Amino acid sequence: MSRTPVASSPAPSPLSASVVDCGVYVEGERLEGRWTHEEAVAEVRRRGSGFVWIGLHEPNEDQINGIAETFDLHELAVEDAVHAHQRPKLERYDDTLFMVLKTVRYVANKTLTTNSEIVESGELMAFVGRDFVITVRHGRHAGLARVRRQLEETPEQISLGPAAVLHGIADHVVDTYLDVTEAIQDDIDKIEAEVFALRTKVSAEQIYLMKREVLELRRAVMPLAKPLQRLAEGYTPIVPEQVRSYFRDVDDHLTTVSERVASFDELLTTLVDATLAKITLQQNTDMRKISAWVAIISTPTMIAGIYGMNFEVMPETDWAFGYPVTLLVMLISCLVLFKTFRRNRWL
Repeated sequence: MSRTPVASSPAPSPLSASVVDCGVYVEGERLEGRWTHEEAVAEVRRRGSGFVWIGLHEPNEDQINGIAETFDLHELAVEDAVHAHQRPKLERYDDTLFMVLKTVRYVANKTLTTNSEIVESGELMAFVGRDFVITVRHGRHAGLARVRRQLEETPEQISLGPAAVLHGIADHVVDTYLDVTEAIQDDIDKIEAEVFALRTKVSAEQIYLMKREVLELRRAVMPLAKPLQRLAEGYTPIVPEQVRSYFRDVDDHLTTVSERVASFDELLTTLVDATLAKITLQQNTDMRKISAWVAIISTPTMIAGIYGMNFEVMPETDWAFGYPVTLLVMLISCLVLFKTFRRNRWL
């Protein structure tokens, strides 16, 4: 008697599949070697100084649970980090900060269509404690390798602890906002020039698309202002005084980005109105041309219709020059109407 094999549950994905990097930093220097998260935090706590920085990329629940237990991360924050789709925010759970930032990337397009994507967004979460930083990335473009390298090249900066890492991440994200706004500014300048050109090829749909992408950038930028202000104002002792001034500088840059995004939105609204007004004006011009040609054509048609009724008693029907004179009257009438419409700029 044969037995039906029991389907085994899939093996959980190893944590290493989502770990991008794990480093131990003591007095501004990175310790040599490869570390698991348990070994790293054990080394830091044995020394009584330094911190651990673990980078994760799109982990699932099984992969992050071990880290969450080791560092005592709050389950609500862990759930947010796994499932993403969060607004920029800053939350405090006991002695741990949880910060969410939206990352953006500019996507160049030769031609804009309704399916075009100009601003590609992702998410970046950071758990910050007294001796650890855990970053969780969602998206293909939000890499932190350059941030880690820059911090490792400035020992005096990274020696300030996990708060310095959080500042480096926030500064990197806001700098990408500035780069994206500069690229969008170039696109809007081109659209503006084409809208006010004599023969425009820009449609209202293209401007609406740009406006939609600016709105996506706005959702990433605007909610981040409050978290940065709270970090600069001493929201938590995890952020020391010497790091708060750095967050004030990042907040200033974010204010610049916010002002640009607001101006983009207003300018695009104006360009939409200008485009629609130009389309309406063009339609009115076309209607005037059509009306003028209808008037010109209707004059000889009316004369020909009258003489085509074949009444016996009609002017000039028995005159030898009646036919050519009638044609001449038609031609003169059409020329007079044409010049009149041309003078009034209907043609």
